[in-house]
Amino acid sequence: MVGSSAGLACWLLLAITVGQNSLVTGGCSGKCCWGRDLSCYTSDWRMDRSYGTCYCDESCVKTKDCCFDYFTECPARDCVVSNWSPWSGCAKPCQLSVRSRVRHVKQKPSNGGEPCPRLEERAGCKEYRDHRGSRCGHPAFITSMQFGKGRPKRDSYGNPLDPGFCMELKLESRTPPCTAENRPHTLWMRYIAEGFKVCVTCEPPASQNRSLCQGDGQDSDKQAVLHWQAAGNPRCYGTWRKIQRMQQCDCPPQHTFVFI
Repeated sequence: MVGSSAGLACWLLLAITVGQNSLVTGGCSGKCCWGRDLSCYTSDWRMDRSYGTCYCDESCVKTKDCCFDYFTECPARDCVVSNWSPWSGCAKPCQLSVRSRVRHVKQKPSNGGEPCPRLEERAGCKEYRDHRGSRCGHPAFITSMQFGKGRPKRDSYGNPLDPGFCMELKLESRTPPCTAENRPHTLWMRYIAEGFKVCVTCEPPASQNRSLCQGDGQDSDKQAVLHWQAAGNPRCYGTWRKIQRMQQCDCPPQHTFVFI
């Protein structure tokens, strides 16, 4: 009887020890698999506190049959994306249009990793020469400085682009629809007021080199009345006169714009 009790105690001790070792070592230790993999399983405690077959692949999160230590042993993976593609060309010459660029997902996020960023960007665009190579006329299209910050600073070969320069102008006139704007991305048009000094940065593609900016009146004198139009609202337009060219803009942010 004593021998039987001792044997039973040994079996109980062995079972407890095996259970403890299973909890300590972890079912997914060194067994993590990506995606859906039906061969990625073992026998251990599951996340639902039952003991049996459990999985260590990414799909176990959805099927709720992961081993209890899956999120501890299988690290999170952040989303990885490719580099931006070169900007597409403008849709129409001599008119305000849209250009775009894209990037692709190289690795999807898992286990709480960082989600993927935006995969497509769009920006205002204007070609300053038509299909025959002739220069396009006025007006000069402008947008907000905040919108302009999203522009790429490198060309399609990865080379730094010319940083451009700033033109200081005095607003002579503007149409009433400019002040009626209430859309979030066009509120900047409200700050275009007659008589105010404004700064407009000249960056690629409007700036082809350090001496010329399409639409800034470089070929005219300071007395010439130049025409402008706000990107995003064809009814918001007006005139201005050139004051001076500067290395950097020093106008308040609400009075600083970007040539497109």
